[in-house]
Amino acid sequence: MPRDRYYIFFQSDTIATLTTTRVKAYWTWRRAHSLRVIDRDLGTVGIIECAISDGTIIRELAGTLRPIIQHAIKQRRLVPGEYYVPVPTAPPGRDYWITRSEAARFLWETRRDKRARLHLPLYAMIALYAGQRRSAILDLTWPQIDLVRGRIDFNPPERRQTKKRRPIIPIPRPLLAALRRAHARSSNGFVLAYRGQQVRDVKTGFNSAAERADIPSCTSHTLRHTAGTWMAQRAVPLWEIAGYLGHSVQRATELYAHHHPDFMANARQAIER
Repeated sequence: MPRDRYYIFFQSDTIATLTTTRVKAYWTWRRAHSLRVIDRDLGTVGIIECAISDGTIIRELAGTLRPIIQHAIKQRRLVPGEYYVPVPTAPPGRDYWITRSEAARFLWETRRDKRARLHLPLYAMIALYAGQRRSAILDLTWPQIDLVRGRIDFNPPERRQTKKRRPIIPIPRPLLAALRRAHARSSNGFVLAYRGQQVRDVKTGFNSAAERADIPSCTSHTLRHTAGTWMAQRAVPLWEIAGYLGHSVQRATELYAHHHPDFMANARQAIER
């Protein structure tokens, strides 16, 4: 497993000691410890005493430990059916989105950071208007954008589609104008670049802008959820929202149906009759 996340707790374990009880002990330990990499080259990890959500633990165990064990089983190094990695119960989804006035205020605040005034506003616009995940936005290159036809393919040619699907979407007009301006001044293949290098993280500048805009709980995912919520409130069909955001129709229904003005309208009318 990645040394910078799990090694500290599981460093003395073998597959024989990786019991259900041992994994649940990791839940307890991880809930109270945040791990921060101090030096990636040396593999130095710092431990910070602070709360970690169960959602993070689920991503770590179900996204890393389980696949490792499954891979070992496929390679016939482990016996199938003898290893089980329990994870905490998934926390309820957080239905947090921002209003249009809050979004406008936030976009204005992203321009106030002198170091990030070119790439941070563009990142925020893509996150809000395109509703895509942070990694898809940071990985975006200019060949993926058709500025003539107004299309973005968020899935680069070498990437295989996964459950976190990256769609091809039409570009909203305000975002298209911003992308054309950014392309005119670009000297790098990446859409989000700083001093000729790809921007790999915007968290610090993003959080500062959110604080100044008086929406400190706003994250990149908030902008993605806001995009879906706004579309649902404007009566966009749920299957179209799913395609735009890269969700399944079932997931889009779970997340946005209650915002849709036609939500269960037929059921209500049947009862009224």
